[in-house]
Amino acid sequence: MTPKKRQTPIPYLFILLQSVLYGFGDPISKAAYERMPVCSLLTVRYFIAFVFLMLLCGRRVFQGLRSLRTSAWTVPSLCIAVSYVLSNLALGLTAATSVAFLRSLATVMTPLLAMIFFRRRYGIAQAAVGLLSVLGLYFLCSFGGLSGFGPGEILSLSGALCMAGALLFGEKALSQMDALTLTAVQAGTSTLMAFLAALLLEGGVHIARATPGIWCVIVYLAIGCTAAGYLLQNQALRRISARTVALLQCACPVFTAVFSFLILRERLTAVGMLGALIILACVAAEIRMDGQDAG
Repeated sequence: MTPKKRQTPIPYLFILLQSVLYGFGDPISKAAYERMPVCSLLTVRYFIAFVFLMLLCGRRVFQGLRSLRTSAWTVPSLCIAVSYVLSNLALGLTAATSVAFLRSLATVMTPLLAMIFFRRRYGIAQAAVGLLSVLGLYFLCSFGGLSGFGPGEILSLSGALCMAGALLFGEKALSQMDALTLTAVQAGTSTLMAFLAALLLEGGVHIARATPGIWCVIVYLAIGCTAAGYLLQNQALRRISARTVALLQCACPVFTAVFSFLILRERLTAVGMLGALIILACVAAEIRMDGQDAG
């Protein structure tokens, strides 16, 4: 694999900003799901994001797709669509912090998938940081005063596996297409996946109970978390590896915990807070190691 050229911290900041956007999005999504069916909300959310992106760059998207094989973008698009549908379904079944923490296990699933599909090998230090981040997540999940292990956690872990695939195959796709095109395609695929889930699980898309407040949440999730969040992730994947992106996304649970406390009053114990500190330390170590590898 050709080393990725980058000399600035901007790609890392992209993922940290994405984590802030998602960290705020998780608890407000959970609050919105108390009034509106999950898949119906997701369908509207992704549709708004897709329309926004197509208005912004529709011609560029069509031109970019003409020269590509369908297989170049289908796998990362399907993976990210399934990942977020599962994760959002999990929000209705367990605590927002639990979903964010378990979703971040993509940090260890990504290098494992990379070894299986692309024969990549990683150094001892990189493996140690990845395992230490799992320890931090374990503290947060098991001792952080959060919920146990049930259907919501199973969906979250499945979403993490799909996210690992989205990152890994998205990195490959971005060697053939630009980030904005992949973002638009992923938003369109997410719309279709959420719509099919709404038909299957909810008998259609139901928006009658959406209040003005919920519409504000939907617009934030559409523009902030989907359009901007997908784009930030794809821009970062053009410059840093999927493994590094996955580990940096471990910062998302920390922001989710902060916003969940402020919005939902979900609390962490002292051990849970220790887990958050371990995760932040791992994020800092990964940025440092990745910068040294680039140098």
